[in-house]
Amino acid sequence: MQKLLEFLIGKRHWLLFIFCEVIAFSLLYRYNPYQRNVALSSANVVTGRMLSVSSSVSAYLNLREENRQLVDRNELLEEEIIHLKQQMEALWSHTLSYDGIMTDAAFNTYDFIAAEVVNNSVTRLLNYITINKGYRDGIRQDMGVVSTHGVVGIVSTVNDRYSVIIPLLNPKWRLRCKLLDSNYNGALAWDGRDARYANLEELPTHAEFHEGDTVVTSGYSAIFPPGIMVGTVTQSDASVSSGFYSIKVKLATDFHRLTTVRVIKNNYQQEQWTVEQEARRND
Repeated sequence: MQKLLEFLIGKRHWLLFIFCEVIAFSLLYRYNPYQRNVALSSANVVTGRMLSVSSSVSAYLNLREENRQLVDRNELLEEEIIHLKQQMEALWSHTLSYDGIMTDAAFNTYDFIAAEVVNNSVTRLLNYITINKGYRDGIRQDMGVVSTHGVVGIVSTVNDRYSVIIPLLNPKWRLRCKLLDSNYNGALAWDGRDARYANLEELPTHAEFHEGDTVVTSGYSAIFPPGIMVGTVTQSDASVSSGFYSIKVKLATDFHRLTTVRVIKNNYQQEQWTVEQEARRND
């Protein structure tokens, strides 16, 4: 208490000055309309700027939640598109064969599991991607993985909480693709050079293609549905090796900016593999 009194006595001149200034500004503000309007306008400007900054900060902090909601919405839309494609194919088949028995199972072959990328490499020869979903989230080995733009890769290793993906940027994995306009199919492989491009190989030499043609998944496996975007042809000419074409394809997925993915769950994948293995054993 003694120290406080000593401080106040020592600063009494400044305290008196501040007190007088407060009295002066109060009288000026109270009895002069012009100065009062100027003060109110200045206060409104300062308050408006503070509210604007506060709104910008809040919007920035909410971007992560909005991004998660967009990913969930894209997942639902992707499922709806694939289900609609399956319905159209089933209805077309029904029209041709006069088959009156159609089940809902034919329309619900694929489901999607959204996940975030927690580790990603693009500069190595053998690249891998780690996501924050695993066995307890329904992810299994050999499931396909896509982004909002196109194919990403295939699930290689899974534990309870995480999964590792072999992406297109890994020569260990080759993806069966086809040219959308002509349906000629081949195998997409990465040559270990540029993360933006891969090569579509094993195309027959009589296949017709042009620069800008779309490359999509062929559907000749139980991993990816047909018609998922892979990339576009960037060269109208092609090299010929072992009697097949090899053309350069610009990948639809930008692996440098990959943050979220969707894992494709084929509800009948195991059933298809079982019957195919049985057929091979019978050879």
